[in-house]
Amino acid sequence: MKIIKRILIRIFRIYEGIGNIYLKPILLIEQKYPPFGNINERPIEYGFAHKCLSETCPVEVLDVGTGTTAWPHIMANCGFKVTAIDKIEGYWKEGFSNRHYNIIHDDITKTKITKKFDLITCISVLEHISNHKEAIKGMFRLLKPGGHLVLTFPYNEKQYVDNVYKLPDAGYGQDLPYITQVFSRKEIDAWLKENPGKIIDQEYYQVFSGDLWTFGERICPPLKVKREEKHHLTCILIQKTE
Repeated sequence: MKIIKRILIRIFRIYEGIGNIYLKPILLIEQKYPPFGNINERPIEYGFAHKCLSETCPVEVLDVGTGTTAWPHIMANCGFKVTAIDKIEGYWKEGFSNRHYNIIHDDITKTKITKKFDLITCISVLEHISNHKEAIKGMFRLLKPGGHLVLTFPYNEKQYVDNVYKLPDAGYGQDLPYITQVFSRKEIDAWLKENPGKIIDQEYYQVFSGDLWTFGERICPPLKVKREEKHHLTCILIQKTE
């Protein structure tokens, strides 16, 4: 058994070396020309998710809508057993490959996964899923009783927008092939009415100078605010109650 293990390790090292030859030019280009031209909201979202992970100490974790990010790899480096899924052909019209982690092709609105998880993260993804009610239902279906759901998305306490990019004052996004919804309290209440869950923690952030997501100038760093103050982004920790 030890001999087989050594052989497998050597094969892996050879494969890793070949992969590095392929990856290095891509990494150098991305280092010189980063994919995003400005600092975005991910530090806030990942920071909130890390706090939830450290406070709930799950074992099995699911990430919904990973895309090309290294988020599941980062969670795995923290010791969590991570499964990552993405619809792939939805948001990503031409598909994609993730060099950081193995991504399972799955649609959370009609998931084929039967395994149950202690915690599910869905970071800045739900707003791009038009059938958000089915997405939430799918995530609850995959949660163990007492498990936790971490969600982040554009938010306005009183106003829902089906696609903020279509509004005349949108600062960007008009040419993007996917929608971005702005959720409100009404949608959150509906999710929790249809699924057995309760809010454990919710944070609010002002990200733009205008009234809605993408409106006005981007604020850097974003401001953590109270529920009744102007905000554009929320981070929520929900617990499944049964």
